[in-house]
Amino acid sequence: MSVFPKISLRPEVTEHLRTIFLNKELLVAVGHHEAEHRFQKLLACLSHPPSHTCVRASTHLAPLEEIRHRLEEELKKQMCSSSSEEVSLQILPHPRLPDVLLLPVDGPRYARNAGKTPVKQLSSEVVVGAQCGTAVLRGAHVFAPGILASPKYMKVGDVISVFSDLEGKCTRGALSFQGKTAYLGNGVAEMDRSSIFCTDEPVRGVGVRMTEPLYQSPSFDGVLPNLVFLQNLPSVVVGHVLGPQPGERILDMCAAPGGKTCHIAALMGDQGEVVALERIRNKIDRIRQNAQTLNLRCIKTYCFNSTQAVSSDLNQETEGPPFPPESFDRVLLDAPCSGLGQRPNMASTWSLKEICSYQPLQRKLFHAAVRLLKKGGVLVYSTCTVTLAENEEQVAWALDAFPCLTLQPQEPHIGVEGMLGAGLSPEQLRLLQRFSPELSWEQTDPTTTPLPCRADGDTIGFFIAKFLKN
Repeated sequence: MSVFPKISLRPEVTEHLRTIFLNKELLVAVGHHEAEHRFQKLLACLSHPPSHTCVRASTHLAPLEEIRHRLEEELKKQMCSSSSEEVSLQILPHPRLPDVLLLPVDGPRYARNAGKTPVKQLSSEVVVGAQCGTAVLRGAHVFAPGILASPKYMKVGDVISVFSDLEGKCTRGALSFQGKTAYLGNGVAEMDRSSIFCTDEPVRGVGVRMTEPLYQSPSFDGVLPNLVFLQNLPSVVVGHVLGPQPGERILDMCAAPGGKTCHIAALMGDQGEVVALERIRNKIDRIRQNAQTLNLRCIKTYCFNSTQAVSSDLNQETEGPPFPPESFDRVLLDAPCSGLGQRPNMASTWSLKEICSYQPLQRKLFHAAVRLLKKGGVLVYSTCTVTLAENEEQVAWALDAFPCLTLQPQEPHIGVEGMLGAGLSPEQLRLLQRFSPELSWEQTDPTTTPLPCRADGDTIGFFIAKFLKN
């Protein structure tokens, strides 16, 4: 299964992560060999996509089974138009998440992988950027802006192999590239080279249509946009853990691109108010666009820095931020983080200083979140990273800094408990939810293990904590 190399990190970042996953508490509990084994599996699995595609269904607009049926029809049309072979498609509901559909990912499809139709590299090559490569591994075609290098005489209809630049060293417009790459599969050129690189206009559209991806899953581009939303499984769990109720006023402090914001509004039946804050202006339009596509009207978006979202004027009557203290029934703090749980991620050039820079910002946001939350209200803190400093250590700090907060059980609890190393008690760790893909990596047999069981473990790395303000 490890067709790609382990994630490429700066040496000091790798060593930093090793000290986290081989901390004293963990070594006492599982031993050095097992701790090192888990760490190496983490580095391996981060460069690979999960074994499934997770789709959040708009059950506020239609029943899940109706959406599943319509999605099956749409995807079969897509697959039949691009293949002469008989099409089989599996779409399964998640047993514990009533608005989630799961589709298996077929891969990696290479010659040594028994049971898979092999994909073979061709002599004609296109190189794409890392972000584009990640999208291809999750089922997307190659959009023209992501192409960095192509053959000199590439024309529409050429069959080519697609590679991802692992270290960000390929120059845009190059004819070839000899640096470190990863093979993603084969496709058919939808544009000439000149249409991609020799134009003054911004290039748009599909540049290469993937016909033999190394990891095969359907493309969701333009498929039922108001009924299905691609979202990682732990990100869907967050909305359910928050538990929004119709009529409540809820704050999403770091809302872009709006997936969790829209999920919250959908879980409320679009009844109440969801306030979405995002400090980067050009991301606001994405939140509004998602809300409009999903027919959600209770979302109000503001370009604002959430660390400054608490007003000193208790009698403030303006609608937008900053807000008076205790203005919200529930608060979601899906905090900016180092993102070291994201998959697939073949390489990161971040320095150790950058990786460790998020804890102070997260604590500033935490201070604002607690002040904005009503007594008796719920605060959910989440990240998509694997470090202790941004996860369990933040929980230990919050419980000490805010005596009004107590940890709460999470429903559903699909991940594992919190990781040892932050000095939390066993009872406290059991109340936390950490998605740790390294614990199930290469241990489940897809031929015998049901997809929902695989999907619960083979996710991105993620962390959730739920607090009640007493």
